[in-house]
Amino acid sequence: MQSIFKRYEKKYLITETQNTALKKTISEYMIPDQYGEYQVQNLYYDTDNWDVIRASIEKPAYKEKMRLRCYGEATGESKFYLELKKKYKGVVYKRRIEIPAQSLIGSSVRGIVAGTLSQISKELDFYLQSNGVAEKIYIGYQRTAFAGIEDDGLRVTFDTDVRFRLDDLNFSNSTTGQCILPESKILMEVKTLGGMPLWMAGALSENEVFPTSFSKFGTCYTDYVLKQICDERKVTLCA
Repeated sequence: MQSIFKRYEKKYLITETQNTALKKTISEYMIPDQYGEYQVQNLYYDTDNWDVIRASIEKPAYKEKMRLRCYGEATGESKFYLELKKKYKGVVYKRRIEIPAQSLIGSSVRGIVAGTLSQISKELDFYLQSNGVAEKIYIGYQRTAFAGIEDDGLRVTFDTDVRFRLDDLNFSNSTTGQCILPESKILMEVKTLGGMPLWMAGALSENEVFPTSFSKFGTCYTDYVLKQICDERKVTLCA
């Protein structure tokens, strides 16, 4: 699996009606990717004070975050991917290493990257040591993905049933957690190496689909974690 990415990403919150119309157009230019429909599970890293996501939601020119990802149900044969995702002026850069499930038995992610000599592992190790982050939040969802027939740099994904939890930070409970998508909405992402294809731009315009800055991690923090922190502070002040 590819370990280095550089691309543009646009996100859209769409209705079921828009979803049906867009997929009809997409089917003329794209096919399901090699996985088609699958589950994505992530553990996102942050500090005790949520410094990473707090900085990210301020929309700086440059930001980065780390996650450990698994596709499908986690088993002893699964492969995990430790990723460092960076964004600079609208361009997304992603670097990751593959970690077999067996390697995680009795070992920490920090220990694994520290003991690996690849350049990407060194970058991941530097990030872990410099930022003092650890597994902080679980986010999982169901994904349907399409790849371009002629443009192999084009991908479109549709995410549903997006859930998060702050406990049980592992991949053994994939169906539990708090839903975070607005009611009856689907998160669509268009990922390209350059500009948006004309046919895609036309389909978005025709169906009145507009880009959004929706972030799964950011929404978990602002709509749930931050609210919980504020409520706890109110209780403390009133005590």
